[in-house]
Amino acid sequence: MPVLVLIGPPGAGKTKVGRRVARAVGRDFVDTDKAIVAEHGPIADIFTAQGEGGFRAIEREHVARALQTDGVVTLGGGAILDPRTQADLRDLRVALITVDAESVEERIQGAKRPLLASGGVAAWKVLVEQRMPIYTRLATRSFDSSGRPMSGVAADVVAWLAEEGVS
Repeated sequence: MPVLVLIGPPGAGKTKVGRRVARAVGRDFVDTDKAIVAEHGPIADIFTAQGEGGFRAIEREHVARALQTDGVVTLGGGAILDPRTQADLRDLRVALITVDAESVEERIQGAKRPLLASGGVAAWKVLVEQRMPIYTRLATRSFDSSGRPMSGVAADVVAWLAEEGVS
């Protein structure tokens, strides 16, 4: 069981924060999106070839596998849509990394994010509005990355883990 799972919208900084937190607490780091790309190729290509449903099936397999580790795990922004993943996260320590639209605009420009490809920040806002109730329900604690260096967000997460007795 992972020591920590990071969730949140695309562009919030989950991977950067997760990698730093894992290093700080001496645990392995698993990013499910990176694992998917390593095994199946670019996410945008999976969406093109198999549609969102095909991608979500692959994603679910990788999430289930990652949640068996004892490290720090970051999930893709939409992984929480699967009811099985929601159930899996119920008893885990889950950090929600949030970001505001102004801060995310620069982060998602030019990125290969299939669900945001045609709509940019406007599409991001709709996506976040739809998912935020699930994110907040699943989160043990939230951390905002808006206008902050990821090292500062990671330091806050590490401090929280120390309070929780994780070192």
